[in-house]
Amino acid sequence: MAPTNEAEHKAFAKTQLSIQHLTHRYGDDEVLSDINLDVTEGEFITFLGPSGCGKTTTLRAIAGFITPTEGRVLLDGDDITDLPAHKRPVNMVFQQSTLFPHLDVGQNVAFGLEVAKVPKAEREKRVREALSLVKLEGFERRRATQLSGGQRQRVNLARAIVNRPKVLLLDEPLSALDLKIRLDLEVELRRVHRELGATFIYVTHDQREALALSDRIAVFNQGRIEQLDKAEVLYREPNSQFAASFVGDANVFAIDIASIGDATVTTTDGLELPLITDQAAVGPHWLVVRPEDVRFDTDTAGVEATVMDAAFRGASVTYRAECSALGASIKAEIPDEIPGTTIGRQVQVSWSGQRARLLPRQV
Repeated sequence: MAPTNEAEHKAFAKTQLSIQHLTHRYGDDEVLSDINLDVTEGEFITFLGPSGCGKTTTLRAIAGFITPTEGRVLLDGDDITDLPAHKRPVNMVFQQSTLFPHLDVGQNVAFGLEVAKVPKAEREKRVREALSLVKLEGFERRRATQLSGGQRQRVNLARAIVNRPKVLLLDEPLSALDLKIRLDLEVELRRVHRELGATFIYVTHDQREALALSDRIAVFNQGRIEQLDKAEVLYREPNSQFAASFVGDANVFAIDIASIGDATVTTTDGLELPLITDQAAVGPHWLVVRPEDVRFDTDTAGVEATVMDAAFRGASVTYRAECSALGASIKAEIPDEIPGTTIGRQVQVSWSGQRARLLPRQV
């Protein structure tokens, strides 16, 4: 059975990359604040967070493009903090294509091997293997201008893996591509990771992408790691208001609990809310409810709300309703459109008490 939390992960795993007390400043601006992280050999770990949160700066420190103000980067126990980027056994795939336009695909993939003076026969063999791995057999003589965006990123990936790096760094490599191509390349990235068995460190601001790809996710916020966990744990058991709101766009309500029942809690305002938990205690909390766990009904008792918006998403309908009792709007992802649920209609809102979660709230 795979480890299910950070403590178990450390107990079972062999650490390949260790980031210790990483802090970085640009002048007086601290962009990283005491980052600590151990990455397992062969793991696919994602740095997730909004723009400016520190995830790419951390990746650049691992790559050797910046030297952190404080802290260390260790690879297989060796301190590589001050090692130049070109001497590190890591490779990077960037957001934008970095192919040389005057070289064909085969020459682009072989470039790093030529610099390393790998013999020609070995170069050709490894280029063929890398292109086969990214499903571009027979593309050796194509020019970059003859490739689609998705094909160019496959070539970038082949060029990165042909050198057989210990760690592959990927800086938002799919963000510039259309949705259909991104979804296809997600499948390919998972397959390539499985077949290579290498360590992947992936940066994205797209939480859907992070959930789909990762063994573990490090959620960054304002230069710190807010939460580090397996994707399903992070989604179902966020440990902060930020993690809950950023991963999966959860409903997060500020409530003050006055009393606790078997399947509900009652707030100081007299509002009875569905919640089944052994963590409940009187006082201030954040109540976290995922949109897919929310139900709208025009008859069954619940919390009264007014429908303000409805958007058809294909597999579901996204509703937003204003709930004055909670002092907030509430989002719902419902598989089918609810008859009679029109804009301005009064509805009763409820949710699964077992799947709702409480977080501590400071006042």
